[in-house]
Amino acid sequence: MDMILQAGNLEKTYKRGAEVVYALRGINLEINYGELVAVLGPSGSGKTTLLQIMGCLDRPSGGELIIDGSAVETMSGSALESLRRDRIGFIFQQFQLVSSLNVQENVLLPLLFSRRKPDYAYLDNVLQTVGMEHRRKHLPDQLSGGEMQRVAVARALINRPGLILADEPTGNLDSENSSRIFELLKKLNQQGVTIVFVTHNHELADMAGKRIMIRDGSIEAVHAG
Repeated sequence: MDMILQAGNLEKTYKRGAEVVYALRGINLEINYGELVAVLGPSGSGKTTLLQIMGCLDRPSGGELIIDGSAVETMSGSALESLRRDRIGFIFQQFQLVSSLNVQENVLLPLLFSRRKPDYAYLDNVLQTVGMEHRRKHLPDQLSGGEMQRVAVARALINRPGLILADEPTGNLDSENSSRIFELLKKLNQQGVTIVFVTHNHELADMAGKRIMIRDGSIEAVHAG
């Protein structure tokens, strides 16, 4: 199976005064097309930092990162922006919806940055997939938390990415809505989308095809199946 993402000896350091802080230490991992991957670890272990680097929201301090055949460390800023915009979808714990835009406008927002014309047939399909076609004209403050996260999932899909990165996508939801969002992510994965999600929820992580355990910036274990 071909790899959509490969990391070799990946490192991320920060300066804190005279101290060098290692957020990531020699990360080596491979993620194949079509996998559903959970990243677990205690707070401060480097999970979110790893996800941000995998999503080209931050650059590593060292090592190699290859996404969809492209070596990230050799890419220009504009090339990284294109990779991030066109081939990766993001889902955040805090939803990150624009309060003045309705559901449809929030979902279409990434197309403004990529300067693509909306494909309204595909938009309809995405809204139906997440169960929000009947709420397309509602503003975020008219939605429940679970509905807002479904809009966030739809927004992540609108550019048709091959890879979706989700940082605690169920972290602000109750157990019922958490299950619904995770079932939606599994459905998307079954349709061929590669999904990597950070979670503290071991029950959800156990349903992933691969589990990556991180502690103190290093991979402690990888469990498959």
